[in-house]
Amino acid sequence: MGKINLSRQQGIALPVMLIILVVMLISSVYLLKSSNSSTLTASNLAYDAALSKAADLGLHKGFQYLKEKAVTSKASLQEDDTNNGYLATFDTTQPVTAEAFWAHAKTIQNTANGTATADTIEYVVHRACSVAGRFDVKNACILTSSNVVAGGTTTSPGDSADVTSEPLNEPPQIHYIITARIYGPRGGNVINQMVVLIDA
Repeated sequence: MGKINLSRQQGIALPVMLIILVVMLISSVYLLKSSNSSTLTASNLAYDAALSKAADLGLHKGFQYLKEKAVTSKASLQEDDTNNGYLATFDTTQPVTAEAFWAHAKTIQNTANGTATADTIEYVVHRACSVAGRFDVKNACILTSSNVVAGGTTTSPGDSADVTSEPLNEPPQIHYIITARIYGPRGGNVINQMVVLIDA
């Protein structure tokens, strides 16, 4: 009968398996955290998009004000109308985040299905001019005039043939800047802007 060797067995399988289990456990924790981060990011982006869409109501109200004034009494746009959030000047030294920028803002409530929600929207309309009053050479305003020349056209009699000059429509159009902001119920806020052009 042979002699049985009862010496202690030596192996590395158990330590290797334990290391693999620890690595899998750590990986699963990081995977869970990554999933939560992705979900929160997607939720925040959706919330930001919803706020931006709601802030557009302020832009729409400002545009309605300008449209009505341009049709009924364009001359009134030469002076401030702070009750309606309108200023006939634009101070380029004031950033849009400064409270002074919003000093005369018009406040409206966002409504959904006919009921007021927690969203408060503010908007302000600026005429892009240095001073109030009518537009003239002493009042520096941001202007646009459309180019009436199409490609391939020839110079009409009496027009300048200078290639550096552009024939422009008259009168020029003054820029009106509408800025709207919203404070959401979860502490988020969005600021949107649009530019409207109206004949001087």
